[in-house]
Amino acid sequence: MKKKITKNMTFAELIKMDNSAAEKLAERGLFCGGCPMAQFETIENGAAAHGIDIDKLLKELNNEK
Repeated sequence: MKKKITKNMTFAELIKMDNSAAEKLAERGLFCGGCPMAQFETIENGAAAHGIDIDKLLKELNNEK
């Protein structure tokens, strides 16, 4: 079973866990894979800084309908 992606994970943790997540993030203007802050910034903080709905983003990243 795949580990669930949560808003408290850092972008680095997310991308390490799921390489395809970087592409999904980039489609929303989150180019976190190459950002030095990816090691420290949570998905929630990054989404808020870019005006992205965290709940919708998490559903997509977790492949939920």
